[in-house]
Amino acid sequence: MNKAKRPCAEVGCNNLTRNAYCETHYKSKQELNSDYNKYKRDPKTDGFYKTVAWRKARALAMERDNHLCQRCKRHKILRPAQMVHHKIEVKEDWSKRLDLDNLESLCHFCHNQIHKS
Repeated sequence: MNKAKRPCAEVGCNNLTRNAYCETHYKSKQELNSDYNKYKRDPKTDGFYKTVAWRKARALAMERDNHLCQRCKRHKILRPAQMVHHKIEVKEDWSKRLDLDNLESLCHFCHNQIHKS
């Protein structure tokens, strides 16, 4: 049995696919992720996201925000949050990495909009 088709995960693409990305965007995402992992990812920051302290802070932020995307909520849209975003990135200010005031729960769409530019 085949999985149902759904829209491509690329923001703004409506091609239907059984995978995360359609054929058009799959290869470009692989190349982008490979370059990011190889040249831009900071091992210290990457390791931080695997710590118990981060998982606890993330859980507290999601609970505080009722598991709703805070940017969508500001526009009177209720959408579940899938991730917790650092308003001031960890690379910019390491001391704010666990500060709840620096964290906001977001859906994938909003998070991608922030980091796409």
